Amino acid sequence: MSVQALRPQAAANPELEEMRAVFERQLAAATGADPSSASARRRELGKLLGMLLDNEQRFIDAIREDFGMRAPFETRMLEIMPTAMAIRADMKHLGKWMRPERRTPHWAFLPASAKLVPQPLGVVGIISPWNYPLQLALVPAAAALAAGNRVMIKISEYSPRFGALLQELVAKTFDPELVSVVLGGPEVAAAFSGLPFHHILFTGSTSIGRHVMRAAADNLTPVTLELGGKSPTVVAPDYSVDEAAPAIAFGKYLNAGQTCVAPDYVMVPESKRDAFVAAMRKAVERFYPKFEDNDEYTSIINDRHYKRLQGYLEDAEAKGATIVRVEGPEGPEKAETRKMRPTFVLDVTEDMKIMQDEIFGPLLPVLTYRDFNESIEYINRRPRPLAAYLYSNDGSTQSRFAKRTISGGLCFNTSTIHVGVDDLPFGGVGDSGMGAYHGREGFLTFSHHKPVFKQLKPATPKMVYPPYSGFARKLTQFIKGK
Repeated sequence: MSVQALRPQAAANPELEEMRAVFERQLAAATGADPSSASARRRELGKLLGMLLDNEQRFIDAIREDFGMRAPFETRMLEIMPTAMAIRADMKHLGKWMRPERRTPHWAFLPASAKLVPQPLGVVGIISPWNYPLQLALVPAAAALAAGNRVMIKISEYSPRFGALLQELVAKTFDPELVSVVLGGPEVAAAFSGLPFHHILFTGSTSIGRHVMRAAADNLTPVTLELGGKSPTVVAPDYSVDEAAPAIAFGKYLNAGQTCVAPDYVMVPESKRDAFVAAMRKAVERFYPKFEDNDEYTSIINDRHYKRLQGYLEDAEAKGATIVRVEGPEGPEKAETRKMRPTFVLDVTEDMKIMQDEIFGPLLPVLTYRDFNESIEYINRRPRPLAAYLYSNDGSTQSRFAKRTISGGLCFNTSTIHVGVDDLPFGGVGDSGMGAYHGREGFLTFSHHKPVFKQLKPATPKMVYPPYSGFARKLTQFIKGK
């Protein structure tokens, strides 16, 4: 397979030329060698784990600098820890995952054997976002390596320091024919999506996901899309708002709300709205007694996204929303630090931008309902979210919500942390994505499970070779009835 057709007619871009050259080397290596053994795969995963743990502080520092301020503990908790857990789980289980799976052929085909044999796809492309640049690059890379593939990782241009560090460390740790890191802006990302990979995994916005899928379609490259959307949170009538508020605040304000599975909006009983907002304010003030001089509260990634979020508030307020900010002792936020304050938006309407776009920041619309079924109907009228959260201790309420809503993932009485459970697949549905990875599902995503059928002697099909005898016709009729 060649990528000559992808080369530009005009002056060459060195970044693109190098990227294509690496791809061609990986492709040649993938097609010119037998699949790697379980021990070889564990060895490479061990190198990945060692690279991660040996350079933990360097990763934390680079990510913090890219954000302006990224809470160091959040990087440890949300990036280093789950990535290490995922790599270790892949190392532990890949031998079992690699075993052929026996299948049972119908007696009409006997004597015979049937099995599914997992094979590496070849070269996998991973396009990672800026919000969790380490976890969302290395967890899928680990899954692809566990499945025996070669990997190219495109890092977001919004994470330049992290990207440069990862590129440096990967080059020192791995043969570039096995793992390589690609840097660059939109032009490089577009060309990366257009390479004839054997599989592409993209994590990012729904709008960019559509572009990636279009580019992949030209090569018939299968894609896994991990997108986002407006993940709803519902507090049921039976659940205490004082209990719900700290759990919701924790999931919402991690990484200053820049999390694809963060609660995007909350629905509470109409009679409890004010009590809920008060409980949320109390929880936020306890979590973050100050903002500007606080290394546990993360900045918005850049000026563009800070202005986008400010625009949501201005649009909502102009259209009649009530804005409730948690200012902190320092008073109003400073645009230069981009430490946007946790803000509750009340009295929202559907024509507000904040209710149309994924928020991806520390702004939380609070909606109300009179009857619990209204919350389910509201969710079902909207695009299917990456996650949904219900706070209820009532089993029938939980069951009704689970059966009647569709989302990539579902949590009861907590939020966001399900992504770290390595034995649960992570993925979206509809507008929030397609496909899944993590744990065994990651191995499955990056493998081809080839059906292998072996005919033994004496071969039953010989009885129905032409010219078709009366016995063959009777045998076919008999089997059809069984």
